[in-house]
Amino acid sequence: MDLNNVRKPAQYIGNELHSIHKDWDKCALKVAMSYPDTYEIGMSNIGIQIIYHILNDQPGVLCERVFAPLPDMEEELKKENLELRSLESQKPLKEFDLIGFSLGHELTYTNIINILKLANIPVYAKDRTDEHPLIMGGGPCAFNPEPIAEFFDFFVIGEAEEVLPKIIKNLDLAELAKIDGVYVPGISKKVTRTYIKDLNSAPYPTKPIVPFISAVHDRAVVEIMRGCKWGCKFCQAGWTTRPVRERDKDWLIKTADEILNNTGYEEISLVSLSSSDYSKIDELAKTLARKYEKDRVNISVPSLRANTFSVDLIKEISRVRPSGLTIAPEAGTQRLRDVIGKKLTEDDILNGSESAFKNGIEAIKLYFMIGLPTETEEDLLGICDLTRKIIELGKKYTKRAKATINLAAFIPKPHTPFQWEAQISIAQAIEKQNFIRRNAKGRGIEVRWHKAEASFLEGVFSRGDKNLAKVIVKAWELGCRLDAWYEYLKFDLWLQAFKDCGIDPDQYLQARDPNQALPWSYINVSDKN
Repeated sequence: MDLNNVRKPAQYIGNELHSIHKDWDKCALKVAMSYPDTYEIGMSNIGIQIIYHILNDQPGVLCERVFAPLPDMEEELKKENLELRSLESQKPLKEFDLIGFSLGHELTYTNIINILKLANIPVYAKDRTDEHPLIMGGGPCAFNPEPIAEFFDFFVIGEAEEVLPKIIKNLDLAELAKIDGVYVPGISKKVTRTYIKDLNSAPYPTKPIVPFISAVHDRAVVEIMRGCKWGCKFCQAGWTTRPVRERDKDWLIKTADEILNNTGYEEISLVSLSSSDYSKIDELAKTLARKYEKDRVNISVPSLRANTFSVDLIKEISRVRPSGLTIAPEAGTQRLRDVIGKKLTEDDILNGSESAFKNGIEAIKLYFMIGLPTETEEDLLGICDLTRKIIELGKKYTKRAKATINLAAFIPKPHTPFQWEAQISIAQAIEKQNFIRRNAKGRGIEVRWHKAEASFLEGVFSRGDKNLAKVIVKAWELGCRLDAWYEYLKFDLWLQAFKDCGIDPDQYLQARDPNQALPWSYINVSDKN
């Protein structure tokens, strides 16, 4: 195949720094891991890097990668009558024993179909034989696997690090169903998510693969903690990653050193759901900032809370490149923030913003949801009013003060206190977006929003059931691919797929009866095990 015919050919050739190449013939178990999106998205997923290194550390186990091809590459494969292959050995996927998909977003589901189709592997588990690989799923979307359950042989529910070594010992489905945290459709009745109690004992790659092309997150990543203490009622990650667990500060510094020395990255990101809550975040971030200032390595700490401490920390560690401030008020009024459990006051937001402007930060990103339970027009106007207050504070310090409003439709995710709530329609979402755009005018204010059609699909599939499997396949047949990319989303074809399958997607956005079982009720996310 002539890779000169495709865009960004380097994403298909493998052999990157720290990619692992084992002798195919000497490995008893061959695993292919995929984040079912493009290379630049998949290579930004720390979960894939962790699993890749855990499996390759096992004797006799080979783990390689595969990602969703862009349309031009798909066309080349079909034209040349070639099957989709792994990056490391360029072996056809159907020659592997196990293919794992990290399910990070509902709008990657047609990519799973596409990957299996391009590999000549039957899409439905019932159509596969012992000659085909087993298909494994895991990640956030596995907390409601029902819409895609018919495509998979089993799922890992929760954190995979301690489960994977048990899985690869015996791929018999009846045996897999006995492992805590493993759900086998048709065998398992109930499953409790698995999580690592001591995060310091969990393996973490210090030689991550360095992509040939820029990934979405092109930097070294160090995970400092898991879980979140705040209990926002809309946040699935907050409810499915409990309890809060921290990594040791000295371990983090050592790990950061090793990753930077092994990769040459110019930025290191200290990640978690709420990094401000790491007990030694101030000491950790400042230590790394001082240590790497001379090497022009930037330290970033996403997911900080909007307070003066966080702003001062950003200022202190942003010695190499200036950093902006991101605040997620989620709702425009204190009443609605109280309803959704967002423990952030207007004073917190304004004081944090003013501190940012005072310290030389000129741009603030604000994240809000529309369509929240009990939302009124007053709450929407509150978004506009709060943003104007922030801009007025900024003008005291800089003429270039800027605030960007980012709007996303509320999606009542499984396993959250809001899982029974209704989701607004596309028309309602667009109406609310336009209302805010009309009322948030002013110098320095910009309004952006998620595409309402994408939020609609995400809502349908996040709370869907087994009936949706045929819709996913039909949408793929009609030409849907890479649906998380706005330029590739073909919403009209999705509507056609629902129609062809005789399914009304709006039913999945309606409020649910708290007394009736939900499609995902057999999954227990409690941390009391």
